[in-house]
Amino acid sequence: MEELSGFNCIGVSNDYNQLMNMILKESPDIIFINIDIENFNAFDLKKEVNEYLNTRPEFIAMSRSKEKAYESIKAGFFDYLLLPMEDLDLRKSVLRFKKKRPKKAINTICLKSYKDYRYLNVEEILFLRGDNNTTDFYMEDGSVINSFKTLKTYESILPQNFFRVHKSYIVNTNFVSRINYGDSKCTLKKINKNVPFTRFYKNNVEQMVNNLAPSLAV
Repeated sequence: MEELSGFNCIGVSNDYNQLMNMILKESPDIIFINIDIENFNAFDLKKEVNEYLNTRPEFIAMSRSKEKAYESIKAGFFDYLLLPMEDLDLRKSVLRFKKKRPKKAINTICLKSYKDYRYLNVEEILFLRGDNNTTDFYMEDGSVINSFKTLKTYESILPQNFFRVHKSYIVNTNFVSRINYGDSKCTLKKINKNVPFTRFYKNNVEQMVNNLAPSLAV
């Protein structure tokens, strides 16, 4: 999942009550659940979750056999993955989910720090730079705004024109003027700054190139 942009793990648990509390608190989009775990009824969990949440998450069942596949699909599970999980199967399942539930466009991000609330217009964000548990927002007006949350946190909520290209960087493609594979750098407008990218995020960079192709070809 690290290679698939737009997702953030909110937690892992094999305790029913702990998991239920986590789901109701965080309202995740996808729940991967191993239905082979003894003394843990995944079907009851799914039914109970749907009773409380207005926006229902999709459940993806995982199992070492196909024995419960029919029961899972009948119960409304989004997908059924066999263990050990193949990378291709996981990728297909997640891409199907993203196609079914396209990311909602957001215009503003709220940075909260104690009782201080700061609102940023996402269209004015050039790029984000992460450093351990903090993230710096580089803005169109030249200002740099700090947040005490990880880069991964924002990766999951930013619009589709933002791409993770490096362990420490997310760029707004609306400001990308050049992508140089030789130097492994993206050049940004306004500040003429280069942002590095790595092979680990090759798929994101290629998707960014494809998205920008029409405008770059003019």
